Amino acid sequence: MKTIRISTPFTEKIVRSLSAGTQIELSGAVYTMRDAAHKRLCELLDSGQRLPVELAGQVVYFVGPTPASHGHPAGSAGPTTSYRMDAYSPRLIREAGLMGMIGKGDRGEEVIEAMKEGPCVYFAATGGAGALLSKCIISSEVICYEDLGPEAIHRFILKDFPLVTAIDSRGGNLYRLNVR
Repeated sequence: MKTIRISTPFTEKIVRSLSAGTQIELSGAVYTMRDAAHKRLCELLDSGQRLPVELAGQVVYFVGPTPASHGHPAGSAGPTTSYRMDAYSPRLIREAGLMGMIGKGDRGEEVIEAMKEGPCVYFAATGGAGALLSKCIISSEVICYEDLGPEAIHRFILKDFPLVTAIDSRGGNLYRLNVR
């Protein structure tokens, strides 16, 4: 299968062109977020405040990177299980314009429905390969919530980060296709 190279930020055309099972190499900026950061962003939405990061057209990576060793922008950066963000992802897609997510594992129906409306796409990164994946991180900067340590929101710049389109913007789902 051919690998497609794409870059952030995303447009609707890019998101809609991807199908479940498509292998990609992603370059550009992505934002790291796990449970605690998602919760804080949704609390800001609840109170009508601006988010500390512009998510329209952007991609979030569900990761809590380990500290960087000397000369490297980030330590091991493997994906975390995505279903823990299912309570928050639909709001970030619908209300903040999020267009891409990276993690591991299937997503719930409410997330998939929001992805179809978005549009938004969900990519799977290889679990257990965090050290290898970190070699594709060109730079890392803490954007906000530094008090969360590795779960702070970072801005990673990626170069040819290997991913598989797990769930596309039409609801095509690699996890469920393979079960059948």
